[in-house]
This record gives sequence, C-alpha cells and structure tokens, in this order.
Amino acid sequence: MRGSHARPDPARSVRVTEIFHSIQGESTRAGLPCTFVRLTGCPLRCAWCDTAYAFHGGARMEIDEVLRAVAERDCRLVEITGGEPLVQPGAAVLARRLLDEGYTVLVETSGAVDVSVLDDRVHRIMDLKCPGSGEEHRNLWSNLDHLTRRDEVKFVVADPADFEWSAEVIRRHRLDERVRNGSLGALLVSPVWGTVSLEDLAGAILASGLPVRFQTQLHKHIWGADRAGV
Repeated sequence: MRGSHARPDPARSVRVTEIFHSIQGESTRAGLPCTFVRLTGCPLRCAWCDTAYAFHGGARMEIDEVLRAVAERDCRLVEITGGEPLVQPGAAVLARRLLDEGYTVLVETSGAVDVSVLDDRVHRIMDLKCPGSGEEHRNLWSNLDHLTRRDEVKFVVADPADFEWSAEVIRRHRLDERVRNGSLGALLVSPVWGTVSLEDLAGAILASGLPVRFQTQLHKHIWGADRAGV
C-alpha cells in the first residue's frame, strides 16, 4: 500500500544525534545534572563550532521514543540542543511534551531561527553570533522581542573585538532588562576554548560594568577539550 511508505510526520518526530546524561556545562544552571537531547542539522557554520558531528546523520525518532529515552535518565532538567534544534518542526513539539510531563526544559538556539515557536514555559538560551563566528549576519534580531525574564542570551567571544561587540549589543538593546534578572547573570559571556586570555576577558567584563556572567565550558574542564557539547 502506498501509505506504508509514507514519510514520518516532521511534527511528530525529530532527527537525533545523541541523548545523554551529563553535567550542564554552561548557562545559569552550570554544574547541575542534565539530560541532553542533541538534534541533528544546522544551517550555520561557526568558525569555532565544536559539534560539527551533529550537522549530518542522526536517527529519526518519534517524539514518544525520545520521551521514553529521557525518562530512563531520571533527571528533571532537560536541554534540547544541536546543531540548531529549531530547524526541525518537531523540536517545539518535543519541548512542549516534555514541559507537559513536568520537566524543566532548556532550548539552546543560535538565534538565527524564529524562537517564537517555543512554548512560553521553555527557558531559551539564545546564542547571538559575534563577528568572530563568521555568522553575525545570520542573527535574527526580531528574536529579541520574544525574550522574557526566564530566558538567557549567550555571547561566544573569540577575541577582544567580539566582547566589545557583545557589550554594545547588550547596551543598545537593553538586554539586561529583557532577560531573567540580568543582575543575576542571565547574560552569558563564554570564551572560545583555548583562544582567549581568561584574565584579559575578566578584566574587560569588570571594566564594562555590565551584569554579565563570565563562564567557561565546565564539561571541558571535567572531561577534556575534546568533549563537545553544552
């Protein structure tokens, strides 16, 4: 029968690179146990990307299958990441289903794709692309209008110029007023691993007077620089 060869409904399934239980390496929840659902595919090619293995491949899974896999990890904090998860229509559905099951759900997104598709209960971690990424032109600035006080904005900086760009964006768009209690560090500054002087970046943050959270990739401190992820 023709129906037996029907393609999966993209709103009822997702292509998954990996599902794993680990320590949250970044964000205001750094250090907490977290289950990660890494979806496959990304239209961006950031110069410093450490998850290029998620660009292609993966396995198609029904949303219910993903929910069962997450439940097996027995952790109430879940992050949907990529790649760029929001290129898949099923990502927003998965986030909503997890929320309905009582999970706290983080979605890490590049900011290049419309974030308004996400349930308002999601904690968005939006990675605005600095010039050093080579993908600054992909930033969808209208996404800033959808941010709430439960959300976070991340800037990955490759050099001092990237931090100056980040500081200017924060001030111009008053991001400390948009996201969750900016004074508590929901504006995240993360150096590209091994390329930026941590001391110099810390000095620049202090001199800026901005309420940003200086973070490094905790998982790499634990498992080594080859450990990709969030």
